[in-house]
Amino acid sequence: MPLWNGRFKKELDQTTNDFNSSISFDSRMYREDIEGSIAHATMLGEAGIIESSEAEKIVTGLEQILNEIAAGTLEIDQSYEDIHSFVEGELTKRLGDTGKRLHTARSRNDQVALDIRLYLSHETQELVDSLRALLSVICNRAEENLEAVMPGYTHLQRAQPITFGHHLMAYAQMFLRDLSRLKDVKQRTEFSPLGSCALAGTTYPLERLRAANLLDFPFISRNSLDGVSDRDFCLELAAALSIVMVHLSRFAEEIILWCSWEFKFIELDDAFSTGSSIMPQKKNPDIAELVRGKSGRVFGDLMALLTVMKGLPLAYNKDMQEDKEAIFDAVDTVKMCLKAFTPMLDTMRVLPENMRRAAANGFINATDAADYLVEKGVPFRDAYKATGQLVALCIEKGLTLETLPIEEYQAVLPQFDSGVYEKINLEKCVADRKIVGGPAPQTVLAEIRRIRTMIG
Repeated sequence: MPLWNGRFKKELDQTTNDFNSSISFDSRMYREDIEGSIAHATMLGEAGIIESSEAEKIVTGLEQILNEIAAGTLEIDQSYEDIHSFVEGELTKRLGDTGKRLHTARSRNDQVALDIRLYLSHETQELVDSLRALLSVICNRAEENLEAVMPGYTHLQRAQPITFGHHLMAYAQMFLRDLSRLKDVKQRTEFSPLGSCALAGTTYPLERLRAANLLDFPFISRNSLDGVSDRDFCLELAAALSIVMVHLSRFAEEIILWCSWEFKFIELDDAFSTGSSIMPQKKNPDIAELVRGKSGRVFGDLMALLTVMKGLPLAYNKDMQEDKEAIFDAVDTVKMCLKAFTPMLDTMRVLPENMRRAAANGFINATDAADYLVEKGVPFRDAYKATGQLVALCIEKGLTLETLPIEEYQAVLPQFDSGVYEKINLEKCVADRKIVGGPAPQTVLAEIRRIRTMIG
């Protein structure tokens, strides 16, 4: 029996009922719905709005329902319109008129707003924990590769020498910002809308902050219209998760490149690779590719939420029922991606010899050769031009800057001497970049330690 049946003389058409129903997806919030109802009933009893004895019976009944659903001994009846109707209906079956008092001074509008806030607060914490685990793995792999010289790229062209540890820690910075964003979202999610009722509050003397505190929410909404119609926190979480997926997708793309034969900087563990049905030699980075592909799904969830909310007048509208499937999908997808990506990164085998070989053949120490001239008083633009000429000469002769004879250097610019070979040594090129944020091993190690402290 629907909660709103008093006004209507006809039963709802079955097709319309199915279209209107949300229990197929909002039933995952059963715990949050019951926890919210327990807090509401407790507050009603303490405030004297219902008898304290009845509040205690309601709380006990709700706790029993929660335990039974969790244990699998009570099945959620999918014929109900939503999880709120099911829980209240089950409670009323058990307690009769006492159960009917639960909904005093409450609407499904503020109830569902609370449920989704509680649910996303819990889920966001899980996402924070998953990102911490990923950051920990990144730091570990970076520390193992502090001195593994590799080419740094711009435009996917070899540019300057860095280390694999330094490259990995670039992603650590991205995920650290993601962590900060998720923590901010969680804080803005933890505002209790209970007491907003349908849209205009109530004449009952509710202790709104007490109900919020019972749920470990430090704040209450300050406008009843906003309390039931705000879904900013869903939009913000979807946006933050979209950025997480951008970072995961970029990282996945590099892993896909690195494990190709053209790069061969890493090899993925067999447990995180797949083969081909026809080509026996293949070892495919399907996990990384799926992470890259699933980014579009999360972006779509964000766009769906923005589109749902963009034209809604205050206060609640049924359109807002569409918030749940999109944000649930975004959360589920990111959690799944992190769960797969983190151990894939943890178990991959790094091939530093191949990285070093690629670094040696790309003239990525050309800037250091130019800097050597600057140290001798040559203007940078002149030094830049001379080094460019040397690179062209090396390409013509099939040499590298390390193997080009000093006579060739001096023929281009006499300020060169044999000290240039030490200056352009790749390990020295990296080690000399000790500036904060640079690739010198000691600098990267200091950043690893800083991030480990931050993530606990």
